Amino acid sequence: MARVYNWQIGRETSYWYPGSRPKKQFAAVFDINKCIACQTCTLACKTTWTSGKGQEYMLWNNVESKPFGYYPLGWDVRLLDKLGAQRWEGGRYAGSTVFEAAPAGERVLGWGPEDQDYAYPNVGEDDCAGGVTKGAATRIPHDMMWFFYLARICNHCTYPACLASCPRGSIYKRPEDGIVLVDQTRCRGYRECVRACPYKKVFYNALTGTSEKCIACYPKFEKGLSQQCFLNCIGKIRVAGFLSTPKEAREDNPVDYMVHVRKIALPLFPQFGLEPNVYYIPPIHVPEPFLVQMFGPGAPAAVAAYRALPKDKDLSALLTLMGSTERVLSRFRRAGGSVEGYDESGTEVIRVPVTEPAHVRAAIDVAQGVVRSNIT
Repeated sequence: MARVYNWQIGRETSYWYPGSRPKKQFAAVFDINKCIACQTCTLACKTTWTSGKGQEYMLWNNVESKPFGYYPLGWDVRLLDKLGAQRWEGGRYAGSTVFEAAPAGERVLGWGPEDQDYAYPNVGEDDCAGGVTKGAATRIPHDMMWFFYLARICNHCTYPACLASCPRGSIYKRPEDGIVLVDQTRCRGYRECVRACPYKKVFYNALTGTSEKCIACYPKFEKGLSQQCFLNCIGKIRVAGFLSTPKEAREDNPVDYMVHVRKIALPLFPQFGLEPNVYYIPPIHVPEPFLVQMFGPGAPAAVAAYRALPKDKDLSALLTLMGSTERVLSRFRRAGGSVEGYDESGTEVIRVPVTEPAHVRAAIDVAQGVVRSNIT
């Protein structure tokens, strides 16, 4: 196996192929704190890409309630159990990745879902961790009970496990944008990719005998347009763009700014070793140990930064820009009370106010002699 550098775990790691980063890397940031689990993103993806025969169970995009929601059943806890103790020494991961922990004769440590594991897309829906016992009362913030919504798509990893595991070489990473695709003319349906992907975002079509997965809506992305699930997001929790390496990060790049500069957006299970390229702003009401396990040691600092948003004008402005346009933004700039977004050519495509204008009327209408119930 080759040795590659994974900046998310702060060290070199083993991978089946030599490292070769694309010219540009598609990446995304999801703000978990704004997700309401309306599943509009799920339906947008479903009706666009997976409405055919053999695709009935496929959810390239799904939203699940954590800590008890899974699709397929137990997708993360089963692998975490197989991986064993995961130790961080500061920003360096001292445990084994799924490539380093692979048993003899296998390329990746993984597990294969059964058909029944896909039968419960709503398992754990809105289930809380903890509760209010007899004689206790709820408090704000909810320190005894909590849950949050986790929206998931393919992470289009820098070191994809699906690519490493495929004996046919039918999975590839596009050099122009880093999107991971399946060449279905080469695929023979061995399902090694399904077994290997720790996020379980590769699906097998029993009618065609081939694997299928999220394609990051590349026909739209090539034209500078965001993905279907991003465009249709009601909560405006998503932003897509290109991610630089840490040394090449630009402060005016929206994704770079959140991932590398402010470090408020974190990868999902970085200890798996795939260097995923979908990043999450962690929920601010969840116990710290759970967040560290899911998003790495940077989670507490990310939560603190999010709580300090009212004092951080640039970051507040950027979060306001999320979901405000279908165009993919390569640059942003805060100008007074507005924030501007620019495409790859440097053309301004969107400008929004950082603070929504509001007019407060008097609570009592003296002329009419009535009290207004809604004064804003």
